[in-house]
Amino acid sequence: MFRLSVLFIAFLSVGCVSLDPNYQRPDAPVPASLPGTQGQATAVIGNWQQVVKDPRLNKVVSMALNSNRDVQKAIADIDAARAQFGETRASLFPTVNAELTGSRGRTTTTTGVNTTAQADGAVSSFELDLFGRNQSLSRAARETWLASEYTAQNTRLTMVAELSTAWVTLAADNSNLALAQQTMTSAADSLKIVQRQQQIGTAAATDVSSAMSVYQQARASVASYQTLVMQDKNAINLLAGQTVADSLLPGTLESLGDNTITLVPAGVASSVLLKRPDIQEAEHNLLSANANIGAARANFFPTISLTASAGVGSDSLSSLFSHGMSVWSFAPSISLPLFSGGSNMAQLRYAEAEKKGLIATYEKTIQSAFKDVADALARRQTLGEQLDAQRQYVAAEQQTFDVAMKRYQAGVGDYLTALTAQRTLWSAQQTLIELQQTELDNRITLWQSLGGGASSSVG
Repeated sequence: MFRLSVLFIAFLSVGCVSLDPNYQRPDAPVPASLPGTQGQATAVIGNWQQVVKDPRLNKVVSMALNSNRDVQKAIADIDAARAQFGETRASLFPTVNAELTGSRGRTTTTTGVNTTAQADGAVSSFELDLFGRNQSLSRAARETWLASEYTAQNTRLTMVAELSTAWVTLAADNSNLALAQQTMTSAADSLKIVQRQQQIGTAAATDVSSAMSVYQQARASVASYQTLVMQDKNAINLLAGQTVADSLLPGTLESLGDNTITLVPAGVASSVLLKRPDIQEAEHNLLSANANIGAARANFFPTISLTASAGVGSDSLSSLFSHGMSVWSFAPSISLPLFSGGSNMAQLRYAEAEKKGLIATYEKTIQSAFKDVADALARRQTLGEQLDAQRQYVAAEQQTFDVAMKRYQAGVGDYLTALTAQRTLWSAQQTLIELQQTELDNRITLWQSLGGGASSSVG
């Protein structure tokens, strides 16, 4: 009998209906093509190893994926969401308990002692999910779990991008430090020349003070960039989750190869943005809200619960399993909601409003992703020309400074011209370093904004 009861329960559970709204993915509120691109490819470079080509940076990123605390927190959130899904899913199955009970006592109506023993298996208050309430709640929990996996993937992606950017920033500050040291050495040489010129009466005291100001300015810059370099290393250590060896840190920007960060081809359709982990996360949250509406609708329908047991009983524990007689009970109950003070309707309205809000969030995430890519592509279009122009500008200013110093040393030129040329050259060199850093940062940003992944699989 007990076996038949369990089969009956399973049969009814299979036949339940779903009250979830029919889900349709919202249309992407962005153009079909990315700005400035003609291709319609549907995939981009997904693995960070295909983008990060420098072996030192590659090792640092690998360390961070294992040690970064934000990544570890995201993984723990996945485990928590998976456990909650398992807990919710358990409501779809009956709870079966095995019990062995016995009693011995005397009543005033009898002269002897009464002894009873019973062993049975029981199903306790199992809800028959005829209207799919528990199924909807289970789907909602599953979608939340999947959303957490994409959250973790986005965390890893962001961490890879931030670490790569921090690594490039250190290289740029190393370049600025080397430039400041070079400028300080050059300024010290110029100061010595001006002081000698003053001693022989061919230079004014103002020339000496001007040369001294450039030297002290360069000296202050050296100290400032030394601080930035140390802070950059601290930032890398934080992102990596451990202390990174100096052998894994970059030198100057000039020492990096052209393929340190691979330039991602951008000839793709805007639909590729739907594969970004943050957009995937937003859609799974939307699917969870959709399932919650089904659960809220099911609250308006009757609930059927079942309590059943079957086993054997005897007037003696020793004969319970040999001469015992079969016992069973079957107690179904039905509950029809008549009045809840508007609670069920409020829950339904809340679930529907939550879905509307998550639709807006999903669409906004797509729009933000499109903007990220558009901004990166817009910067990419002018970077090459700007870099070429800046390199030629630096070369021209270097020549101007060299000529001005030679003319001054020969006594046919004034020091103000040489001083101005030196300061202009320094500023031009700093701008060139900034542009070189921007070019590498742009490669990282473009890969990240196109939805490049931090791993080959979700979770």
